[in-house]
Amino acid sequence: MAVPKYKTSKQRSRTRRSANMKLIIPGLIECGTCGNKVLPHRVCPKCGYYRGNQVIELENMA
Repeated sequence: MAVPKYKTSKQRSRTRRSANMKLIIPGLIECGTCGNKVLPHRVCPKCGYYRGNQVIELENMA
């Protein structure tokens, strides 16, 4: 089993740990019907369409 020869400094270990804790931006696409930005493979919350078909009925807020 490998044993470290020297003590690992706080900066070195925290840098290695923090390299895997990055935030990622979700890939948003435009809805084909209304142009709203939505996550891929999801129903558009604004118009209720998914792949050109109306999946859910939305009440008008007007």
